[in-house]
Amino acid sequence: MTAQAQPIVDHRSLYRLPWSLPDNAIAWLEPTAKCNLACFGCYRENDPRGHKTLEQIASDLDVFQRYRTVDGISIAGGDPLVHPQTTEIVRMVAERGLKPIINTNGLALTEELLAELVSAGVAAFTFHIDSKQNRPGWKTSDEIELCKLRQHYAEMVARVGHGNVSCSFNATVYEDTLRFVPDVIAWARKHMDIVSTVVFIAFRAGAVGGDFDYQVNGRPVDFAVMPYATEDLTKHELQSTDIVTTIRERYPDFMPSAYLNGTERPDTMKWLLTGYLGEGGKVYGYVGPRSMELTQTVHHLRTGRYLAYTTPKTLAMGRPMLLLAAVDKALRPVARRYLKAMALHPWRLRRKLRLQSVMIIQPADIYPDGSQNMCDGCPDITVWNGQLVWSCRLEEPEKFGGFVQMIPR
Repeated sequence: MTAQAQPIVDHRSLYRLPWSLPDNAIAWLEPTAKCNLACFGCYRENDPRGHKTLEQIASDLDVFQRYRTVDGISIAGGDPLVHPQTTEIVRMVAERGLKPIINTNGLALTEELLAELVSAGVAAFTFHIDSKQNRPGWKTSDEIELCKLRQHYAEMVARVGHGNVSCSFNATVYEDTLRFVPDVIAWARKHMDIVSTVVFIAFRAGAVGGDFDYQVNGRPVDFAVMPYATEDLTKHELQSTDIVTTIRERYPDFMPSAYLNGTERPDTMKWLLTGYLGEGGKVYGYVGPRSMELTQTVHHLRTGRYLAYTTPKTLAMGRPMLLLAAVDKALRPVARRYLKAMALHPWRLRRKLRLQSVMIIQPADIYPDGSQNMCDGCPDITVWNGQLVWSCRLEEPEKFGGFVQMIPR
């Protein structure tokens, strides 16, 4: 009998995040389809007339609250900061008792606007910054150089938000930028006091002219009109495990602890979450599946919701978190390393022990039989015609009235 190769990450050893369609950490609100950048790989069509009214946005929020229990609302697009009533949108979300989370490229953010959003109740920012955005002033910059821009936004959020607003960054990862992922993590680790999470999204595109016909409810459609369609038939499908492998070239002990599986394959890790504890750029180790499970379960028991973003002040409570070593064996060596470091260098006690996370997202996979492996329990669900639908494929129902099915020829 031939021994099976060990998986890069075994999903059976991780905590399966409990998020589902009706009960999730977040939902995805799109107040506009207009954007001030044209990023390569974007799955939304840039529509200058794409602003929704406050009444339409309120209707979308009603749909979320009717069908989906959530902790936070990702306010995205398009870029939400180009909407003329962004501050009112944030206030609407906050007044419903939900966390407003701005997903933006940051181009339109000023300190004045940021102060308004903080006053309105914004809970978090996630800035999308990568080297294929054709960003003015940064068009020739690689991912390492772009860390200067990331730091600019992180410092602005920390300063204007007075330490109460979470700041995260995401980047689409391509074959030629994969090698920079560890560098972005290294930068984030140096700034754990102002950076909560870094997210890496594996690039996807829909190939046209290959082995499939495209239909919606049995009716042929022209898939080439999709903004993410391409005639390049070369496989460009990075997996979440490819990103883990690259990270481990720099950090061999990098160990995820929680995941979301695919709808077609239980061992595909569509959302792969890693958390570690550190201070001053030094990382003492990784939290295990039990810590992730306790965090989600206790928050749900207390509030009736699964946890989305949390404040920098909460993430700075790493020392009490070490008590979970009693039930999370992954934390035991972390506690030993931390206590040893404090004994050798007592001055480190002035620094807070912080939790920082890395999320890796693997979007839709298309298999030879035409099946589409989506994210099971996807957090980024949005509203279309009063229904909950995948935000990454929203263009399909908007153009064709339904999701595209791929039929092998």
